[in-house]
Amino acid sequence: MTDAPIGIASDQLGATISAQGAELWSLRDAQGRELMTDADPRWWTGHAPLLFPFVGRSRGDAYRLNGRDYAMPQHGFARRSTFALVERSDSAATFRLEADAASLLVYPFAFRLDMGFAIEGARLCMTATVTNRGEAVMPFSFGYHPAFAWPLPYGGALEDHRVVFEQPEPAPIRKVGAEPGLIAREAVASPVDGDTLVPSHAMFEGDALIWDDLASRSLLWGVPGQPRLKIDFPDTPWLGLWQKPGAHYLCVEPWAGMADLVGFEGDVWAKQGIIALPPGESRAFRMDVSLVDV
Repeated sequence: MTDAPIGIASDQLGATISAQGAELWSLRDAQGRELMTDADPRWWTGHAPLLFPFVGRSRGDAYRLNGRDYAMPQHGFARRSTFALVERSDSAATFRLEADAASLLVYPFAFRLDMGFAIEGARLCMTATVTNRGEAVMPFSFGYHPAFAWPLPYGGALEDHRVVFEQPEPAPIRKVGAEPGLIAREAVASPVDGDTLVPSHAMFEGDALIWDDLASRSLLWGVPGQPRLKIDFPDTPWLGLWQKPGAHYLCVEPWAGMADLVGFEGDVWAKQGIIALPPGESRAFRMDVSLVDV
């Protein structure tokens, strides 16, 4: 186990990962230009937390299992946990978090979460693999939460940046409701024009924008005509976009799971997007970030 950040690189990209939360701290191009958040403490000191064993907030910061309530912070405990480094090369690293006495008190399942990072040319490939090592079906959800630079370091004003989805996205979206961190039951009109979203700080004054009827599994972030980030998320059906208004980042968050709805009173199996993982089985979630010139 190591507490020192780990660096991996190719001749086109470099990344730094912290064992605390297996969190991606930095992604840089060949010239050393930063493609992620500046983590300015005025806004948010996070970089790219992993959301496990649940995405978002549980109502009352607790979930119910077999008639018992268990405390659970927003987005789970993995982001506050120290992962073990189990494999490393110049261009790849794998970190692991396993159930222990402390985790079993709040999440009584024998899980393993492996988080792999590999750089291939101008692409960072991230794969989270959740394994159920216990004897009971395990409920969980998983999400990514990386904060990319806004503006990116390639020219063009902040207001010139675009999110261009792989497909048109006309479906209504969700927003945070009256209970802090919980999802409103009423959908609102999509802010996407065809396949393109023009983000603004004001757009996030009510917290995240949430797509729970998403056609795309890929998008481009940046200024058209300049190098951009291509973000692929083939294994996660939902997406959140978020920032603290005025900050120098945009979080692009592929999710398999979501916060509770306002007024939710069910047990863990009724939570939105919960995954039931049988004993001995694994589920993988990939997210690729590529620097492209399109």
